[in-house]
Amino acid sequence: MPDIRSLTLPETERLFSEWGEPRFRALQLYEWLWSKCATDYDSMSNLSKSLRSKLSDQFEFNTLFEEKVQHSLDGTIKTRWLTYDGHRIESVLIPVPDDNRFTVCVSTQVGCSLTCSFCATGKMGRKRNLEPHEIFDQVAGVNRQCIEAFGRPITNVVYMGMGEPLLTYANTMRSVELLTTAAPRGLGMGARRITVSTAGIAKMIRKLADDGYRSNLALSLHAADDVKRNEIMPINESNNLAALMESLEYFYLKTKGRISYEYIAFEKFNDNAADAARLVQLCRKKFPVRVNIIEYNPIDGATFAKSDENRLNAFAAHLAKEGVTVTVRRSRGKDIDAACGQLANKDKG
Repeated sequence: MPDIRSLTLPETERLFSEWGEPRFRALQLYEWLWSKCATDYDSMSNLSKSLRSKLSDQFEFNTLFEEKVQHSLDGTIKTRWLTYDGHRIESVLIPVPDDNRFTVCVSTQVGCSLTCSFCATGKMGRKRNLEPHEIFDQVAGVNRQCIEAFGRPITNVVYMGMGEPLLTYANTMRSVELLTTAAPRGLGMGARRITVSTAGIAKMIRKLADDGYRSNLALSLHAADDVKRNEIMPINESNNLAALMESLEYFYLKTKGRISYEYIAFEKFNDNAADAARLVQLCRKKFPVRVNIIEYNPIDGATFAKSDENRLNAFAAHLAKEGVTVTVRRSRGKDIDAACGQLANKDKG
């Protein structure tokens, strides 16, 4: 049977009309699904039992099952979810209470096809894309965790978990729509509270702009020249830096959206003065950009090492001296394999 959450509101209205139900019942159902984040039909108390029974007979309601929750010493919470067809995905709650910031990192695919050499998820391969409601469920589920653990809801959503969001474009954009649409048709989050991250697919960055995307965009850069980027990110061979810079300029001119570069610092690979100088040049294009330098988190089978603290700080200082807005992001959740690049359904912790 189809999943009830695969229906649009007009499709639901037509269905209910065929069943002899008043049109407003469709909006009530939609409110339960996307605003109240219901996980079953029984909780939909303002729908008649007969309507709920008919829905249950004809439509699945395939919510994610919370299979395992791991708590890091630093407060990070990683959740492994089981999908209706037996796949496992992960999402991470990153709390920064002192900054009043509670961020959920969500996955968009089961595994990933891009095989970046520093990322555990890429070694899994891609099993399938997640449906929009499966992305949505991660946000709703982690939001409940956040309220229970910290007494307040999440503040931000980043699409930086398992998978490449722009390779499941329609599903990613539908999930963003559901998160940002006002109640009762959605969760009502602010668009600027959401960031979609990409390894760099130029034509899809342009499509974001053409489709009126209103949230933030992050490019997983990790090297400021094509030779090094080709070495660690095979996607760069078909989407080189020149093409990416052109697409980002196009994106900014059409949307004025915030753009950031994510840059993992690898010891003696991309963290010297020459690398910093090349990165500065990429920050001087015709659009504003900020740089987030990320500590490398070791994974099985990779030969990279975390950049020495002094080298990392000197790299960041070089950027700042040249007027680049730069932040060094210290890794969270490393003890439970919840940090950047580590999501691979492991049972550590």
